[in-house]
Amino acid sequence: MQLNQESATRRLTEMNMGDMPVIEIRPTPTRVDSDWFAQYKKLCRRFMESLTDSVEELAMMNLTQDEFMSLIMGRTLPQNISIRFRVPLVWGGKMDIDNLFMCWTFPQSQRLDRFILEQSDAQTVWLPNPAKKVYISAHNAAGGDGGNATADRLSQMAAQIAASRAMEQ
Repeated sequence: MQLNQESATRRLTEMNMGDMPVIEIRPTPTRVDSDWFAQYKKLCRRFMESLTDSVEELAMMNLTQDEFMSLIMGRTLPQNISIRFRVPLVWGGKMDIDNLFMCWTFPQSQRLDRFILEQSDAQTVWLPNPAKKVYISAHNAAGGDGGNATADRLSQMAAQIAASRAMEQ
């Protein structure tokens, strides 16, 4: 199905993600290195470690302190959370932190997969391109149990980790 920007935005609105910005690309079939998955796992670790600047969004995901610490230390991705490419590697996307974003696996990532697959026969494709590293749908932005206190606590923890990393370098 060939979409234009208006119809792409309308389709995302139907999926309860009307606040998701999109970019238009012409898919360029690209050969992907055979070791892409190993590279991707390393990139995901670096991406997770870079999330210390996304504490407000992470607080909205209602993570436990252990999940939060494991995430920003690059150890473990919490259940039901996905790291996605903005532009898939097979369409010319780069193996780069700036080409990644994080969202809930269910329902957001699954809906985004459906949105992209619906355009599989199109000359140009509209891809999700959230403004930040972590996408929280405005439709689901309920916040953490502690409200501002949760964000403040996570911010302090993230600042300590970032400072610690700066000292190590």
